[in-house]
Amino acid sequence: MTLLQLKYIVKIVDCGSMNEAARALYISQPALSSSVKELERELNIEIFTRSTQGIALTADGAEFLTYARQVIEQADLLEERYKSTKPRPQLCSVATQHYMFAVEAFVDMIRSIHSDEYEFSIRETRTKNIIKQVSDMRADLGILYLSDYNKDVIGKLLREKHLEFHPLFRAKLHVFLSRNNPLAVRKSLSLEDLKPYPFIQYEQGEEGS
Repeated sequence: MTLLQLKYIVKIVDCGSMNEAARALYISQPALSSSVKELERELNIEIFTRSTQGIALTADGAEFLTYARQVIEQADLLEERYKSTKPRPQLCSVATQHYMFAVEAFVDMIRSIHSDEYEFSIRETRTKNIIKQVSDMRADLGILYLSDYNKDVIGKLLREKHLEFHPLFRAKLHVFLSRNNPLAVRKSLSLEDLKPYPFIQYEQGEEGS
């Protein structure tokens, strides 16, 4: 069974006769009839009934026609997508932990490029997923943080995936307080000072904790 044979069947039905279809397809009527019979033998079904009044679809033929039209439509879509002379956009994908600076930088980059040559994607996810997405080439780069607490674990994961880590910057820990908080009058704080207060953070998985 070939795509050309499927197109023959559809054209015969659309034209209403074998002769009209052969003329529309620029082939001889015997060649068209032979191709249809070959397809029927291959599938072990009868697509058309033939009589002196012409041809008509059988029940199997009507069902086959439905699938044939779907296959031809999908084939046309594939041809349109991949035979287009217009170059396909290049995907630029970033996987990151939940950082506003990363999102803002990503948006600024999109605004500065102004080109249809690229499609942009950014995903916020957990540490291990970032490493996996870059390793699987679903992301071009990943943004995560290293600290004294997680650098050994993350370093091991990166080495196993043959990935490199390049620091963007070093950041100091900041604490944002209400002016009414008793600690607001202090010039510096220690972790011990913060211990009595509730602590909430974005879940990054055990590797990023």
